[in-house]
Amino acid sequence: MRASIFGNSTIAARLQRNKRENSVFIVAPAPRGSFSLARVASMASLTMLLTIGLLMLPAIAAPTTYAGESPVADQSEAARAGALKNALAEVVIRLTGDSGILAREKVANAVAAADKYVLQYSYRSDTTADPVSGVEKPQLILVAEFDSSAVDRMLSGLGVSGMGSTATIQTTVVEKRVWLSGIHSAADYARAVGYLTGQPQVRQFWPMEARGDGILIRVDLAADFAVWLGQVDQDVVMQVNSASPPVQGIDATLALNR
Repeated sequence: MRASIFGNSTIAARLQRNKRENSVFIVAPAPRGSFSLARVASMASLTMLLTIGLLMLPAIAAPTTYAGESPVADQSEAARAGALKNALAEVVIRLTGDSGILAREKVANAVAAADKYVLQYSYRSDTTADPVSGVEKPQLILVAEFDSSAVDRMLSGLGVSGMGSTATIQTTVVEKRVWLSGIHSAADYARAVGYLTGQPQVRQFWPMEARGDGILIRVDLAADFAVWLGQVDQDVVMQVNSASPPVQGIDATLALNR
């Protein structure tokens, strides 16, 4: 006689009844040493509660960053430490709009601890022209991203207010083309890139053409263009030469301050 997989006639009868109701439930007696059905149900309930609890945890957003750049001689630890300080100094100057801010001892000490605020860094190969011979030579650039919240807290603790949080940002993005002059070296280019990167209204930008000491830059701007130019002109990094130049395809001309 073929053995029933259900073990007894009562369970077999239950299966036949369930078949007639178009719902099949296979129930087998638990073997020795296994969990009881009640314990399995209890563990399943606990797992479900834990899953729901994890899903209800608030998402942790990645910190926003302030970007800074600095020329660096090599990738050694000593060179990197100095470049990180320079990059953070650039960020602090840009945020405060005060080119003399590093003359304050407490601010200088905070910038000297740049490794406390850096989230990540990378290197970029660039070229720079010798100011005397005009011969181009390679230049290594350190690009650092600093935790904006930590930097803001640092400035606030020092009684220094940054301008980045007060910038007006709008949802409509406009495309503008600006001519930036005064780019004589990789360091100048790094300052310009760092400044634009730290502007909250600038969604993205990229160079389109280079000629002489100038670069044509396309800027995707989430702000009123005239208002943004006014803010740029108040900073120490750049100045506005013309907000409406008589040149087709260029919406404004800027100059990097020395």
